[in-house]
Amino acid sequence: MDNLVTVRYGKLRELANFQTKIANLHCRDDVIIKTDRDIEFGTIVDCLEKTKGSNDGPPLGEVLRKADPKDKELQNAIEEEMIPKEHKYCLKKIKEFNIPMKLIALEHLFGKKKVIIYYIANRRIDFRELVKDLAAEFLARIEMKQIGVRDEARLLADYQHCGRELCCRTFLKNLDPVAMKMAKRQKATMDPAKISGRCGKLMCCLRYEDEVYEELKNNLPKKGSFVSTAKGDGEVLEVEILAQNVLIENEEGKRLSVSLKEITGTKSRASQAKLKKQGKCSSSCKK
Repeated sequence: MDNLVTVRYGKLRELANFQTKIANLHCRDDVIIKTDRDIEFGTIVDCLEKTKGSNDGPPLGEVLRKADPKDKELQNAIEEEMIPKEHKYCLKKIKEFNIPMKLIALEHLFGKKKVIIYYIANRRIDFRELVKDLAAEFLARIEMKQIGVRDEARLLADYQHCGRELCCRTFLKNLDPVAMKMAKRQKATMDPAKISGRCGKLMCCLRYEDEVYEELKNNLPKKGSFVSTAKGDGEVLEVEILAQNVLIENEEGKRLSVSLKEITGTKSRASQAKLKKQGKCSSSCKK
């Protein structure tokens, strides 16, 4: 039976599961894999040790072999010698043909049969002459891949505001959309400079942390509701999601901070109305 391993590969540091019959593969082993693009060089990041009956979905490809010293030497030559020369030549041709595009990166796959050009452009471009020239020079098939600013950051950037390497370069498989409501739910500052990543878009961590915030928020009573606590009854004015605390105002107008564990129950609508009425009466009597 085939086992599954998770491999990081490619210029965009993709993560995918690959099947293999090879025994004794370990995390951080360099391997040669077969993908839908070509033969590629990758690194194992997890050995799932699951059979074809796994529910993780079909594997992307197959691990052909564990990389040997010659494979590693060839990969180093591709990255340190071939790609810099090809990148320089590509820039030269883009300028020569006066093509309105921004060259972001160039990837020459391990099998040497395919070169992928990552670029940004504001409109549709005719690449026929450029591709023809590059194919003749590199002796490989050329794929022009247009990307957005998020993938640009994934290719070129390194560290985020938090001091850690970009999530999109380490463990995120998909760059899903991030909504502003996620930042509001987490009570993050609305300063764009502080909630935007290196790509200029909302930070990806706002999305994958949102599920936890949503779950914790559902544990707490809603703002405006009335609760019974060990410190007395009161109306919920504010909630602290991560701390699992709520700020309440009792019938005397005093504000108290109570934890979720101290809340013994919620008041009915009738009780809420009665408590509000009592609060108004008390205020009037004091005046």
